[in-house]
This record gives sequence, C-alpha cells and structure tokens, in this order.
Amino acid sequence: MASGTVFAALSVLKDHVKFKVNQNSVAIDNIVFRLHYRATFLILLVASILVTSRQFIGEHIRCIADTGVSSHVIETFCFFMSTYTVVKHLNATAVLDGDLPHLGVGPVSKDDAIIHHAYYQWVPFVLFFQALLFYLPHYIWRKMEGGRLAMLVSGLHMASLSLSETELKVNDDMKVPSKKERDERIQQIRTGFINRLHLNRPWAYTLTFCECLNFVNVIMQIYLTDWFLGGAFLGLGRLLSEPASRDKINPLDVVFPKVTKCIFHKYGPSGSIQKHDALCVMALNIINEKIYTALWFWFVVLAVITGLGLVWRLLTMILHSRSTAFNRFVFSMACPGKYNPWNVLKVTHEYYFGDWLFLYYIAKNLDNYVFKELLQSLAEDLENRRQARYKIPLDVERELLNKQWEKPPISP
Repeated sequence: MASGTVFAALSVLKDHVKFKVNQNSVAIDNIVFRLHYRATFLILLVASILVTSRQFIGEHIRCIADTGVSSHVIETFCFFMSTYTVVKHLNATAVLDGDLPHLGVGPVSKDDAIIHHAYYQWVPFVLFFQALLFYLPHYIWRKMEGGRLAMLVSGLHMASLSLSETELKVNDDMKVPSKKERDERIQQIRTGFINRLHLNRPWAYTLTFCECLNFVNVIMQIYLTDWFLGGAFLGLGRLLSEPASRDKINPLDVVFPKVTKCIFHKYGPSGSIQKHDALCVMALNIINEKIYTALWFWFVVLAVITGLGLVWRLLTMILHSRSTAFNRFVFSMACPGKYNPWNVLKVTHEYYFGDWLFLYYIAKNLDNYVFKELLQSLAEDLENRRQARYKIPLDVERELLNKQWEKPPISP
C-alpha cells in the first residue's frame, strides 16, 4: 500500500524522466552539466512533491486547543499564519529532566524572545523555483546550440556496422545506414565543419558561459537556501558533524521544530477578544529536515564538482594547441579506440579553441571507426588549404609533422 502511494505521487514525473536510450540522441554537454539539469532538477522536483503529499505523513499540522474552537479552524490558521517557539525554553537538559514537555514550548511573557516559523508553507514553492533555476542554463544552451551537432551526427551511431549497400533495420528505433549513406553523411560533416572553420567561437564560448552559469547558480542556491531558513543552512553540515551531547540542542530541532505553539484570537459572546493557546504538532518538518540535510551535502558536492569542471575547461583552452599528449588523452576519452596520431596533431594544431571543442563533441557522438575516417579527411582538407596558401609539398609537410610527433620540442 505504501509503495503504491509513492508511485502515485511520483507518477507526475513519468513523462519527464526517460531511461531509454535513443539511437538519435546527441550529447551536447558533459556529465557535470547533466548533474545540474537532470540529477539536481529531479531531486528538487521530487522533494517539492514529497512536502505536498499528505499520504506520507498525514496532515501537515495538528493542533490541540481548549474547547469551544474548531480544531480545523485553528490548524488552518496556525499553518498559514505561522507558529512559534520560545527561545528561553530551547533547553535540551530541561526537556530530558522533565521540566519542559517539548523543546521550545512553555510559558511565555510579552518580553520573552520567540522564533516564528512561517517558512514551511513556502517550502514546495521554493524547491520548485530552485529546480527551474537548475534547469535554466541547460535551456539557454540548448536554444543557443540550435541543434547544430544533431544535424551533423544524428543517425551515425551505428555507422561502423555499415557493411551493406542497403540500409538494415535493427528494430523500430535503430537502423544501420548503408555504406553510401554513411559516406554521404561523413562528407556532410566534413564539408560543414570546414566551411565553419574558425567560426565556432560563439558555440564554444556559449557552452563555457553556461558552464560558468551552472557554478554561479549552485553557489547562489546555497545562499538562497540559507536566507530562506533564516541563516541556519550554511553551518548545517558542520553542526551535524559535531558529536551528540546531552546538553546540546540538535540544530535541526531549532530550524524544524516538531512541536510548536500558536495563539488564536476570536470574539467571545460579549464581544470581548478571547485568546486560545494551541499546541501544534508539525509532522511536515520530519520531511523538511531530511530534505534540507540531503540538499546541504548535495549542493556542496555539486559546487566542488562544478568548480573542478571549470578548471578542466580552462585547461582545455590552454593545452588544446600546445600538448599532443593532452589531445591524445582527451580524444581517447571522447572516442575510445586507435586512430592515426598524425591526424590528431595536424587537426588540433590548426584549429582555434572553438573548432577544437566542436570537433571534440563530434567525436563524442561518433563511433571510433567513423571518427577516424572523418579525422583523416579533415587532415587532408587542411593540407590542401595549407598547400594552396604556402605551396608546401605534401610529403615534406607530413615528414615535418611526423618529426614533431616523435620528438617534442625542447623548452629553452
């Protein structure tokens, strides 16, 4: 029964979460990017659904008050108008000794400091808003990218199996193109890439900008959550890591109290104002404290990973045209397998960073055999362009490049 309610609550996500791999799906970003708009977006969306689903914890608030007032009225009032705890009664020792019934609950005078708790009614809205912010950089990048990679590489995921003159259909979603179709598509990529040589800077720098936007967003989300929780989020991990003590209050019990007080005023039969003191059980805070504890650790890990991703992007900008070993390593990750290293050296030394990064994402979306064929063609095209400009014989240039590959230059 419990599992059925869980699936019922999460069924709203079934159209937005797809685990089936499509043959024509094209990678236009990296795994760090996907941690933001897939993993974090999904985590926040599930959390937003959980805090609005009564089947997990029952009613969000239950209040006990004196007779003469409907409990439903008081519960509705206290949920929307906030409850409070008394600062002087936040004493764990007094609760353990039986001097106080609950943490933060006890007699209060008009001069006593109190903490109002009104944020919980906004939790699902804030979580949903944060989910949208984590999806926003991906939305911007997808719109700016405009499907340029998909137009070049879609349908070539199984091109390495193209051994027949006719197209082979594996199933409804997958097919092996014919040799003629494969050659035509490779020529299309080759022509499209050469025609846009040195014009891929906006594409590459927009991707880099969106990666920076991911980092700025996750840092901003940490401080936004801290502001929303009244300054209790930033130090949450440190407080939780401290050893438990009889005299110490669990910080989560202060931020997410399970029992609070609420005062409801109404007119009596004679027209005088009557004050009703209610004791409220906040069942919703059981879910809230676990959600924000998990989010603290996830945001910290995500910020570190995203920061390392930006360091990696900076390294690619610096080393893509300077280190042949770096290029061999990067392209072996993008498209595992063996291919002619001379072509890698030739191609990557000729291109700007925008062209290099675009070629890297082409490699991520092609089979090794197809990419090798494309790389050889691109290297030949660059030779022809250089010969047309400088009239350098092909065999002389290849010999010079092979020497450069075998004997790296010595630093002065």
